Amino acid sequence: MNPLVLDPTLKTESPIIVALDYNDEKAVMNLVAKLSPDLCKLKVGKELFTTGGPELVKKLVVSGYKVFLDLKFHDIPNTVYKACKAASNLGVWMLNVHASGGQKMMEMAKTGIVEAEHQPLLIAVTTLTSMTQEDLTQTGITTAINTHITNLAQLAYNSGLDGVVCSANEVGHIKEHTSPQFLTVCPGIRLTQEITDDQQRIMTPLLAIQNNADYLVIGRPITQAADPYITLTEILFSLNRFLFDSTTFKA
Repeated sequence: MNPLVLDPTLKTESPIIVALDYNDEKAVMNLVAKLSPDLCKLKVGKELFTTGGPELVKKLVVSGYKVFLDLKFHDIPNTVYKACKAASNLGVWMLNVHASGGQKMMEMAKTGIVEAEHQPLLIAVTTLTSMTQEDLTQTGITTAINTHITNLAQLAYNSGLDGVVCSANEVGHIKEHTSPQFLTVCPGIRLTQEITDDQQRIMTPLLAIQNNADYLVIGRPITQAADPYITLTEILFSLNRFLFDSTTFKA
């Protein structure tokens, strides 16, 4: 299989991260067997980690997949330092913290990774893609949501992190205020903008890539599809038609 090339100067890989939003290991392994590490990465969130634990993460890593451990650590700096160090040694490709934990916390998280045997990418959550301006205001944050997100992204960048989790709508603004190489990992991806589920700031895969998103987190549109493999490859082909000649990517 030839991987989809998004930007030869940055990476030669598929931008799709499939969100494993399950609480059953058997269901996860059945899905994973239908996909391929050449076509996607995998995201393990709180629900699956709570039921499957570190051993399931290791099993996915051993099977050849790059794993994004999405536990969004947010605690006192020393606790987050220890958590990130322990998570790194599971062999994951990427993990995350909440940027709202502050610069000291994020710097300690990075230190934990640097001191670990395996060193994954570290990104920060700016503002959850389920949140609106009204939601922020209810928490006492009256700053405009886009300004708040940009401020947190800059804080993560200044703390030495590799990127942020953000809506694809915010990618351009974030890269403009940090660096073009600062990674943007975008959930809230839907195959049609008419279906939002529990997300608010959503975008289709093609529009997200047109906005220069680096990675797209896609869950239900793939995992609940009649044929997850076909849906995944169709998304990749649609991106490939936009970016390159149709012969570049072959599943």
